[in-house]
Amino acid sequence: MKDQRKTEIKVGIISVLGTILFLWIFGWAKNFNLTQTENTVLVKFPNVSGLEVGDNVSVNGVRKGFVEDFNIQSKHVIVKLKVDNDIKLKEDAQFYVAMLDLMGGKKVEISPGASENNLDLNKIHEGKFETDIPGVLSVLGSVQGDLISSLKDFRITLSSLNNYLTDRQLENDLKNSLSNLSTLTQKINLLVDENRTALKSLISNANLLAEETKTFISNNSGNIESSLEKLNNVLVQTDSLLVSLNKITNETTSQQNNIGKILYDPNLLNDVKQSLNQVNELTRLLIEQLKDKGIEVNAHIF
Repeated sequence: MKDQRKTEIKVGIISVLGTILFLWIFGWAKNFNLTQTENTVLVKFPNVSGLEVGDNVSVNGVRKGFVEDFNIQSKHVIVKLKVDNDIKLKEDAQFYVAMLDLMGGKKVEISPGASENNLDLNKIHEGKFETDIPGVLSVLGSVQGDLISSLKDFRITLSSLNNYLTDRQLENDLKNSLSNLSTLTQKINLLVDENRTALKSLISNANLLAEETKTFISNNSGNIESSLEKLNNVLVQTDSLLVSLNKITNETTSQQNNIGKILYDPNLLNDVKQSLNQVNELTRLLIEQLKDKGIEVNAHIF
């Protein structure tokens, strides 16, 4: 009886411990705690594709919470997060729906921020959805037609280029061009070798001319500066003369001087015409008298 009693006690203890262990594992898997150790954070995401209730919430890569619930809106989804209360989130914290692993799992990644002010847990915060491998594949699928068309065009281009490069005429032309280039190079080398002395002399004379020019300028820098100064004075005087001539011309055309008054006086022209007519008349009378009886002079003295 005693052994049976001991066996029953052992079975009972093992059953209780197993139940406690099961409940602890179940609570850990479901993120259930008897005491409130998490803060609730509401985050609005434009898309949460692949994210499920119970998925991890990481802070700088360390698991510090879980996804508790979703609230689907017309253009976004509000995700209810549970974050350990030992994490101090700042008002510039950032939230991302990121890929957990290559198998396609998702998590919410939090960057806690560096602001001096704490995050307001009563507000709904903005989150971002990071494109994962399925998203990239979806984008590639949307441009599949363009990729196929581009590959076809690339294949046509390669085929045309291959035909062009394997053309016999082109090959012969390239060989002839390379042969001509080689011949030209040889002739240039021969020309340089034959005229090496002349080239050295030409370079030497050019250097000598440069040195002499430098010496001449150095020795006559004062005269050159004086000549340039005189030339500058002449230019200034010429400019002054042109200004004066322009002024005289303007005064003449506007009849502000005697020359302008004479040239542009309409009465002067009439007087000149009248004087010329009188001279012509006098000349005509003198010619007639000379042809007839001579010049008749009537003079009364006293």
